[in-house]
Amino acid sequence: MSPRRVTLADVAKAAGVSRPTASLVLSGRGRELRISQDVEQRVLKAADELQYRPNIVSVGLRTGSSRTIGFISDTVATSRLAGDMIKGALEAARDRGFMLFIGETEGDAELERLLLQAMHDRQVDGLILASMFTRTIKVPQGMTASPAVLLNALPKEPTPLPAVLPDEVEAGRLAARVLLDAGHRDGIYLIGAGPGLRNVPSGSVAAVERLVGIREALSEAGVKVAGGRRCPDWQPEHGLTATRDLLATARPRALICFNDRIAMGAYQALDDFGLKVPADVSVVSFDDHPIASWMRPKLTTVALPHYELGRKAVDVLFAEIDRDRADTGRAGEVHRVPMPVRSRESVTPSPTGEPPG
Repeated sequence: MSPRRVTLADVAKAAGVSRPTASLVLSGRGRELRISQDVEQRVLKAADELQYRPNIVSVGLRTGSSRTIGFISDTVATSRLAGDMIKGALEAARDRGFMLFIGETEGDAELERLLLQAMHDRQVDGLILASMFTRTIKVPQGMTASPAVLLNALPKEPTPLPAVLPDEVEAGRLAARVLLDAGHRDGIYLIGAGPGLRNVPSGSVAAVERLVGIREALSEAGVKVAGGRRCPDWQPEHGLTATRDLLATARPRALICFNDRIAMGAYQALDDFGLKVPADVSVVSFDDHPIASWMRPKLTTVALPHYELGRKAVDVLFAEIDRDRADTGRAGEVHRVPMPVRSRESVTPSPTGEPPG
């Protein structure tokens, strides 16, 4: 049989005070209501000796807060790459004395509905709805019934909910600047999407935004994209095929691959054609997947800030909770989290150009 839970009445009895007095002391209101320091110390000592813990459910009913947050995702929890989003959210919630309830839908709309219902039934203070990949989603019914945030997702229809996303446009600019700073001015090709804004995989927000950033940075420097190959899926085999197709007709000086898995395939294709990275072809990529540091030479890439995304989502959610309690309405703002460059060994100065001074 499990030990009986210590109650507030037990603490009051041990301290020799009434239950309301013990309650006021433990809620931090003792001094405010002029309870003597002696009584306060007796109550605190009794609570410590008995290892008293307040009943969170009853506290929640009193205060209107369960001190919990719901985190619902498609496949984030089971993803090695995106799992840091949950770690960041967990730590940000813990810093505020909150717990995180985590549920995963695996893309099942009915399961998503049931998880949302379960979170509301448990009276969570707020909700985070997260996506493994940056994409547009249909916001589930009932999502706006309490403070909530979209993480790594944009709404298909207008919604008051704020969203937290990686700054993919600036990431595209950064990737292009890595090559520009190394003196590359011609022979820059894209693998995964491009060269035009319509040459992107269906439904990929990241592809569009990265491509916009790349084109903007190159255009500002007076450099044109030499060409590109769209990949239907961003996996190594498609990077291999696309790069082989490119090499059949062109000799690039540099490649911007739209993620690290594509870059892995591109490395193989370059090797098949007797070309070395970075001596013959510089390569820059996105995501900072673990394979980026395993590849030889190690891959320069613009990192997805999963941990920071999780922390930012909790920060934004608490701002929404405070705003909701103040009854001032919510604004559906999009918050962008910077993506840092991980400089490694796959980019070298161009032999045909000088880095800008």
